[in-house]
Amino acid sequence: MKSLHNIKVASFIFALLVTFSTSAQKYTTETGLISFFSDAPVEDISAQNPMVGSIFDASTKEIVFIVPIKDFQFDKRLMREHFNEKYMETHKFPKSSFRGTVNGYDKEKSGIQPVKVSGKLLLHGVTRDIDVPGTMELANGKLIARSKFKIKLVDYNISVPQIVWQNIAEEIEVKIEFTYKSL
Repeated sequence: MKSLHNIKVASFIFALLVTFSTSAQKYTTETGLISFFSDAPVEDISAQNPMVGSIFDASTKEIVFIVPIKDFQFDKRLMREHFNEKYMETHKFPKSSFRGTVNGYDKEKSGIQPVKVSGKLLLHGVTRDIDVPGTMELANGKLIARSKFKIKLVDYNISVPQIVWQNIAEEIEVKIEFTYKSL
C-alpha cells in the first residue's frame, strides 16, 4: 500500500514540476505532516497524516500540496472509520489539495521568517480562498514550513450528525509542518 502511495506522490510531484517555472529554487517533500485537533466537550479528537506531497518554488513563491485523506492516523480505529466514512466521505473525496503563494519569504535570508500563505484549499469537494499565517526557515539546506490555523467544518460542507454534535468541534485546528529538500 505504501509503495502505491509513493508512486502516486512521485507522479504528483513530477506533474507539478512540469507545470512550475524552470527556476532552480525548488523544494519538495513526500512526507509533509498535517495534523488536526478537535476540542469538544465530550471527547478531543486528533489525527495526523505524514504522507503529504508538496512542492515550493522559492523564486515564484508558489506552493502546492496534496493530502490523501485516508492516510490520517488516529488513536482509535473507530475514529478513523467514522472520519473516512461519515464525515470526509473519502470514497467521494479521496484527496484535499492547496495551491497558492507564500508572501513574505526571502530566499536570500536564513533563519525563521514570518509569512502569509494565500490560495485555494480544496477539501471535501469545496474550494475556498484562505489566508493563513506561517513561518519558513532555511537551515542546513532544508526548508521548513509551518502553519497553524482553524477551519470551520460548515465552510466545507462537512456535516456532523446531531447525535454526535458534542463529540466534534465546529472549528478544527490544523497544523502543517513540511521539511523540504532542495531539488
